[in-house]
Amino acid sequence: MGIRYLADQRLFKLDAGDASYIIGIVDEEQFLGHVYFGRRISDSFIHSDSLMRINESPFVPSKNNRDRLSFYDTFPSEYPTHGIGDFRETCLGILDSGGHTASKLEFVSYEIMKGKPPLDGLPATFGNDEDCTTLKIVCLDRILNLEVILLYTAFEHLNVITRSAVIRNSGNDPISLTKALSCCVDLDGNDYDIISLHGSWARERHIQRIPMGLGKKVISSNRGEPGHQYNPFVAVAESDATEDFGEVYGFNLVYSGNFYACVEGTQFEAARIVMGINPTDFRWLLEPGQEFTAPEVVMVYSYQGIGGMTRTFHDLYRKPLIRSSYRDRKRPILINNWEATYFNFDTEKLLAIAREASSLGIEMLVMDDGWFGRRNSDNCSLGDWVVNEEKLKGGLRHLVDEVNKLGMGFGIWFEPEMVSPDSDLYRAHPEWCIHIEGRTAGLARNQYVLDLANPEVADAVYDMMKKILSEANITYVKWDMNRPLTDLGSNWLPPERQGELSHRYILAVYKMMDRLTTDFPHILLENCSGGGARFDPGMLYYGPQIWCSDNTDAIDRLIIQRGTAMVYPLSTIGAHVSDCPNHTVNRTTPFETRGYVALAGTFGYELDVTKIPEEDRKMIPEQVKMYHKYNDLIREGDYYRIADFSDNHLYDAWMVVSKDKKEALVTYIQVYQRPNHRSRRIRLKGLDENTVYRDSLTGESCSGSALMYAGINITGLYGDFRGKLIHLTAV
Repeated sequence: MGIRYLADQRLFKLDAGDASYIIGIVDEEQFLGHVYFGRRISDSFIHSDSLMRINESPFVPSKNNRDRLSFYDTFPSEYPTHGIGDFRETCLGILDSGGHTASKLEFVSYEIMKGKPPLDGLPATFGNDEDCTTLKIVCLDRILNLEVILLYTAFEHLNVITRSAVIRNSGNDPISLTKALSCCVDLDGNDYDIISLHGSWARERHIQRIPMGLGKKVISSNRGEPGHQYNPFVAVAESDATEDFGEVYGFNLVYSGNFYACVEGTQFEAARIVMGINPTDFRWLLEPGQEFTAPEVVMVYSYQGIGGMTRTFHDLYRKPLIRSSYRDRKRPILINNWEATYFNFDTEKLLAIAREASSLGIEMLVMDDGWFGRRNSDNCSLGDWVVNEEKLKGGLRHLVDEVNKLGMGFGIWFEPEMVSPDSDLYRAHPEWCIHIEGRTAGLARNQYVLDLANPEVADAVYDMMKKILSEANITYVKWDMNRPLTDLGSNWLPPERQGELSHRYILAVYKMMDRLTTDFPHILLENCSGGGARFDPGMLYYGPQIWCSDNTDAIDRLIIQRGTAMVYPLSTIGAHVSDCPNHTVNRTTPFETRGYVALAGTFGYELDVTKIPEEDRKMIPEQVKMYHKYNDLIREGDYYRIADFSDNHLYDAWMVVSKDKKEALVTYIQVYQRPNHRSRRIRLKGLDENTVYRDSLTGESCSGSALMYAGINITGLYGDFRGKLIHLTAV
């Protein structure tokens, strides 16, 4: 079993793969402290008092109450609370009926169970009795009668510990939560770097690595979604850690709303990492007997550098997170009409695209924005999910049937969370949008956000979606969300619960997605938020892929997809071949290179196939064959990063190796041609040293050790933006 209680030392030892996580109970007051997180260690070499430094001044309060505040401010608490003397970042903030903000927790009881229980109303990783073990620790504030149940799950075969917290009011008076984070980890030393993913629209998830230093470094969102600007991920790495060597700790919140991650370098050369729901604009009223569940944090430990962390995240998310029936299947190669037509389409135009696409081997047509209400621009009709039969003559069923006759599947775009001021829905129910009475609410993309926290609103929207999806043979849904949450006010919530709106909104989105995937289990759900503003594990729980970015330029995508793949599997990254000059950056790249970059994702097309140059059109059947040849490997294999264009400014390279190490695919993109330069040599990774591999293109064979340590030369590329695939199979 991966979790044990060592009674003689009053320790909980969690072993997950090659990692150990240790918690200690300290002193007569039952403080719960963090002892260790790192490479797996044996039971007989745990000295918890020494590791927590409680045998040093200021000592524990029972021995030296004179310096209680100093103890609180140095003790590595598993779930620190506000107001009693820990002046570092804390996890729990409250406001009691007397107006006070202090709380203090002590250990009460524990339970160790096989498997992993679900979290109420929230997405989370899952596992069976053989895969994981869960520890439930109950802590109590005896003055407030406030219980905090800390949940830990150790995955037996992965270096993964997950954490969450359930907070229950067991007293007689109401208590408001002003902060309810999911985890805290204190690490010894401060010689770390912080790795995060940042950006903006069309340049999401660029990698940032900075020294930790002293003080707080915060990565957060209060947009109602993670946003294009930051991702709910942070890693703490040894300052000399590389892609392949060194210790790295990764933290990822399984949540799609406001998040907060803080890494603090403290006065005593230690590091504290906390993560959870952003406390900004958050207040949750707990009446007696009520409880609040915080979302899950996935904690990954790697002693094999950033790459080791990446492959662990990939293994976890590909299996015990994604529930879709498409998880272990090839996704259909789709063509989306957005960049092909924008709003200017009708039935015949879509069928013309479908006929040509079908003849080239493309497997699905996706009808994007503009099919409903009076939607001929982005100025109206969101919320009116009724087919516009002036555009779709004969109706939706006719269009879908005609597409199906071509042997293609059919997908459709929705933006269920939004409403246009110029819509029948808004005219009938202006009170259904999020707003503050008396204030002029801000528009973004000329739309408001619906108050889905109100069950009446969520039910009305879902019923419209369900009717559309029941009318025809629709097998794919693109769920979009194109603006943040502002003007936070709900006509449905009473004044004392207005601070619950943002979280209740996300819970309602999850509930709608759960209904969709339950009522239509055959549908492939792809999430999107103005591109990649909601690329997080919470979304993956409901749909196996997320549109990575509205920027489909192959060169920009090298950086965007690299940052995304640091945490999220290639199989989850929505990536398409689009037209050139690219609609976002006006860059022209070879059609072949666009295909190579999109191959490191779900693979599809975002263009008018009836208008592209003939030489590009002729490449599509070969790209379709390429996808079918390599997708199983890309979807299931281990990802290794060889070089980053964002670092060297010349070229990019990565590879995927099958789990049995009998097959590998190397992708090399020469971004800029360099004059007066010989071939470039790259060293491969992840192969078996003693296996001989054959290059399927050249027929040459070489040992894994030679390929990894001596390397291979990249030849035959001339000019900017050129690419090359190298396919290796075991002899």
